Amino acid sequence: MAVGPAAPARVAPVSRVPGPAEPIDVTVVGRRMAAADVVELTVARPATEPLPQWTPGAHVDVLLPTGAVRQYSLCGDPADDRSWRLGVLREPAGRGGSGWLCEHAVEGTSLTLRGPRNNFALVDAERYVFVAGGVGITPVLPMVHAADRAGRPWTLWYGGRHRSSMAFLDELTRYGDRVRIRPEDESGLLDLAGVLADAGPGTLVYCCGPAGLIDAMQNRCRSLPAGTLRVERFTAVSQPVDDGADRDIEVLCQASGLTVPVPAGCGILDAVRRAGLDVLSSCTEGICGTCETTVLDGVPEHRDSLLTEEERAAGDTMMICVSRARGDRLVLDL
Repeated sequence: MAVGPAAPARVAPVSRVPGPAEPIDVTVVGRRMAAADVVELTVARPATEPLPQWTPGAHVDVLLPTGAVRQYSLCGDPADDRSWRLGVLREPAGRGGSGWLCEHAVEGTSLTLRGPRNNFALVDAERYVFVAGGVGITPVLPMVHAADRAGRPWTLWYGGRHRSSMAFLDELTRYGDRVRIRPEDESGLLDLAGVLADAGPGTLVYCCGPAGLIDAMQNRCRSLPAGTLRVERFTAVSQPVDDGADRDIEVLCQASGLTVPVPAGCGILDAVRRAGLDVLSSCTEGICGTCETTVLDGVPEHRDSLLTEEERAAGDTMMICVSRARGDRLVLDL
């Protein structure tokens, strides 16, 4: 009996995945410059204790000694439960997290992490188009490896200011012309029409990078089927706010039985914490998903930069660090 070629492995579908709440103590076991301004840190637990499992697109919270919490994508191999790899872009105009890590995180440094959490999960598709700008390559890199191992057709378009600023180029050479390296000083901005020429039926497009790149991709993909484009942002987007949305509201915390008044100008997260509830949060900007909360009743006024349009319309979850209510009352699973 003739036997045809084996079916390609599936990329397991994964929805947004909340991470473990308990902090993880790790030690920096490796450090190198992955690009001119990108430090690659490899961390591990002491002795032989394995690290939690993760999937391509996941990130961890880094709880810095300064009290700040910052998110960094995992860019190593998900099959490796002994070490994690992070790519940290030094941002002189940032809030200090990358500066601390680039200056102080050397081999032997102890760090505290939380997670991993996945808001940018790779789901099964017939074909992939990956688009990365600058340090946006960090969550995309393990996606490329996973798609390749699964036997799925894929293309990666990778843009940056110049080659010396683009991390992990050495790892991508093995894929040949499936990887399109486009430094801006050599090729100009990414040709998004060319990028999307491969986005036929059955294709998912994953994009991570600067806000301008993501905005341009979203505009270009409006004519494609809903859900074709998946993005992850590093910075929050200003959201339109309904008139009167900052009115006083009331939040019933169903699981704890508390009713919490939330005055105008006060966030839901701050109000429920003041009422004594221990709610995890991280970015406080609506981009990391740490404070995502189930909505049992009421209509949220979404101000995050994470939920899809379909999730916003469903109204059954919200990021309480930035979002409020369209009415006078919400019932939350808190």
